[in-house]
Amino acid sequence: METLEQVQQYLRPFAVELLRVCVWLFLLIVIFVPLERLFSVHPQKIFRKSFPVDLGYYFVNGVFTKMLLVIPAGFLAWSLHYVVPGAVHSFVADIPTWARLLAALVVGEVGFYWGHRWTHEIPLLWRFHSIHHSAEEIDWLVSTRGHPFDIIFTRFCGLVPMYALGLAQPLRGRSLDIVPLLVMLLGTVWGFFIHANLRWRFGWLSVLVSTPAFHHWHHTNDEHVDKNYASMLPIMDKVFGTWYLPNQWPEKYGIDGPMAPGLIGELLQPFEPQAKQAPVPAAQIATEIES
Repeated sequence: METLEQVQQYLRPFAVELLRVCVWLFLLIVIFVPLERLFSVHPQKIFRKSFPVDLGYYFVNGVFTKMLLVIPAGFLAWSLHYVVPGAVHSFVADIPTWARLLAALVVGEVGFYWGHRWTHEIPLLWRFHSIHHSAEEIDWLVSTRGHPFDIIFTRFCGLVPMYALGLAQPLRGRSLDIVPLLVMLLGTVWGFFIHANLRWRFGWLSVLVSTPAFHHWHHTNDEHVDKNYASMLPIMDKVFGTWYLPNQWPEKYGIDGPMAPGLIGELLQPFEPQAKQAPVPAAQIATEIES
């Protein structure tokens, strides 16, 4: 009897998480499927070729990856809490929550930008990140298409500057700090939007916030690869020289190398010796030709 109760106790959090992601999935379908029918960039079926695999990634990353991220995030929070001077924490603690949230969004985006860029420039990291870019048809569900190690790495990179500057703190008084949770939530929701098959640009606002037009060019499979790394704030690409947003849309998406069939095959491929290496950036090619 005690063993059964212990099993139920361990399964309860998993059941709650599974219910949560199912509710989110329902809401996302209700929102994005009609919008993509009305304002699509590229005509494509709802149940496209890779839909079952991407749906599998949705549940894997929605339940298991989130649980795995808790361990490194918790270690980061507590270790930097003791490394960062107490005066910094005291100063930041007096800042209004809305101001801390805005600051955390900016510095977190800097960390995410470079973490994301490294996954394109470092061959070992590209092995994992290439799974996300292997999608040849882009819609809202592609946002969750990614290897758990890749997602944990980029999110960890976004958390580091927030905790290092005291903008996110393990505990504020006796309650959990909501700032890093809100940043993660906003990033997740915005990720679904910028991957959506929507022909929305926002005019001059596209310099301030990322749009589907901006991020679709990040997924292109032509000479304009390795652009538009920011998730929410395109100004990062302006600052670091990776901005690209023409009037037209990409003609093709995906990667040049092969991708293993099925969800399990894709999850295991990065560990194989012959996994796809990082593509050579266009700027590096030009430098080699000139030399």
